Amino acid sequence: MSKLNWGMIGGGEGSQIGPAHRLGAGLDGLFAFTAGALDHRPDEGRAYGQRLGLAADRSYGDWREMLEGETGREDRIDLVTVATPNATHFEITRAYLMAGFHVLCEKPMTMTVAEGEEIVGLARETGRICAVNYGYTGYSLVRHMRAMVARGDLGAIRLVKAEFAHGHHADAADADNPRVRWRYDPAQAGVSAQFADCGIHALHMASFVIGQQAESLSADTVSCIASRQLEDDAMVNLRFDGGAVGRLWTSSIAIGRQHGLTLQVFGEKGGLRWSQEQPNQLYWMPVGQNLQTIERGQAGLSPEADRTSRVTVGHAEGMPLAFANIYADLAEAIRARKENRDPDPAATLYPRAEDGLRSMAAVFAVAESGKAQGAWTDARPPMFR
Repeated sequence: MSKLNWGMIGGGEGSQIGPAHRLGAGLDGLFAFTAGALDHRPDEGRAYGQRLGLAADRSYGDWREMLEGETGREDRIDLVTVATPNATHFEITRAYLMAGFHVLCEKPMTMTVAEGEEIVGLARETGRICAVNYGYTGYSLVRHMRAMVARGDLGAIRLVKAEFAHGHHADAADADNPRVRWRYDPAQAGVSAQFADCGIHALHMASFVIGQQAESLSADTVSCIASRQLEDDAMVNLRFDGGAVGRLWTSSIAIGRQHGLTLQVFGEKGGLRWSQEQPNQLYWMPVGQNLQTIERGQAGLSPEADRTSRVTVGHAEGMPLAFANIYADLAEAIRARKENRDPDPAATLYPRAEDGLRSMAAVFAVAESGKAQGAWTDARPPMFR
C-alpha cells in the first residue's frame, strides 16, 4: 500500500507542536512527509524543510507558494496540517479546502463563530475533510471511555467533570515573555486566553466521551495577574443536550499542576476517571462494587481501544501516539474516499470542523457569560440552534 502524501504549514524549528505532528503522521508509515512551509521566515523555512528531508522544490517559503506549487502536481499532497498562529488558521484552511485539499487544522480552527460556520459550510460543499486537532481524544483509553458510555455501562450520564489546569503562566514577572504575552493579548488571541487555549480541549473531550454537546453555560472568568487583558482562570458550568451536567475548570496559574487534563464521568451505574499525565490507566467503579483499574492494552477492551493501542500492556504510550491515532483515522478516511467505500467505523472518530465550530461558540459564550458575572448563555453556534 503506497503512502499518502502529507504536507505541513508552520511547526518549524523550535516549534512546540511541530515535532508531535511529524512523529504522529509518520509513525504508522501511512503518510510520507513530502511538502512544507515551516517558518514565517522563508529562507529559514526552506532550509529547515530540506534538513528534514524535503526536496528543494517542495520546501516552500510560505503557505501561498506551497498552495500554488502543490495544486498543479500529479503527486500533490493528500493532507495538509495547519500549525500556524491562531489568527491565520481560517485564511489558510479556507484556501486549501477551496483548492480541494483535505485539512487538519490546529485548534482553535477559527477566531470567530462566523468564520467557523464558513469552514463547516465549505467542507460540506467541497466534500473535503476538515479535521481539527483535539489530539488528546486519540488516546486509547479515552476512546474506551467513549465506548463504555455508548454501550450503556454507566447508564444515563448525570455529571461530567473536566479539568485542564497548569501553572506555567503563574509568574507575573514573565509578562514580557513573547511565548506567554501573545496568549493574553486580544489582538492576537481574540476574546479568550486560557479557555480558548486549554478549556476547549477539556470541553471537546467531555462531549466526545459522553456523546452530548454543550447547550448552555455559565462562566466565572478572572485575570489573576492583573496586567492581563484576558482570563488566566475560568470555572464553567454546563448543560448538555442529552441531559448531563458539566463542571469545567481551566487555569494557567495553578502552581504545582503540570499538564492537568483530566476527565471524570458519573452515570447512574458507575463512574470513570482518566488523566492525561497517566494515560495508560482508566479507573472504573461500578455502583456498589470495588474500584477497578483498566490498563491500556489489556485483553477484552473495546474495538475502539484495541485499534488505537500500539505497544504491549505495561509500556507507556504518550501524546505523539495519540496524535498518530488521529492521523491513522484520517488516512483511513482519505483512502476510503479514494476507493469509494465506507471507512472502518472505528476510524471515524477524528474531530471535525463542526467540533471546531462548537468550540469557538463556547469560547464566545464563556467570554460573554464572564463579563455578565455568570449569566447563563447559549453555547451553541447559530447554525446548530
